[in-house]
Amino acid sequence: MGLVSKLDDIGKPAWLALMIGSFIVFWPLGLAILFYLKGSGRMSCWKREKFGRWHGFDSDRVREKFGWGRHCGSRGDRREASTGNAAFDEYRVETLKRLDEEQKEFRDYLEKLRHAKDKAEFDRFMADRRAAPPHDPAAASPA
Repeated sequence: MGLVSKLDDIGKPAWLALMIGSFIVFWPLGLAILFYLKGSGRMSCWKREKFGRWHGFDSDRVREKFGWGRHCGSRGDRREASTGNAAFDEYRVETLKRLDEEQKEFRDYLEKLRHAKDKAEFDRFMADRRAAPPHDPAAASPA
């Protein structure tokens, strides 16, 4: 059994202790461990599926009770989490849907504003260019 699998069996505290200790002893080693943790996916929600194995209890029930790991999921995960109050859950789903629609409409509106601003600037540039006297390269160079 290698060091990585032993640390995985112990869990998050072991990885944190190793990383912090490595920073104290030799900072490049600590940085390398930090990059390893990030690259291997061990820092993204700390492998939530192994949480229960590390601590020996029903991790799904505990995460649901305390709200742990909700930040790791997608926005849809937060919508599906039930509060136990059906009326509030229905209201929340409708409100979030309405807010998403309003956000999309607002983004479309901002895009139209940007397009109108760009068009106005371009039209002003073209008008200034047409109003300027024509540039004659032969007259400008004394030969």
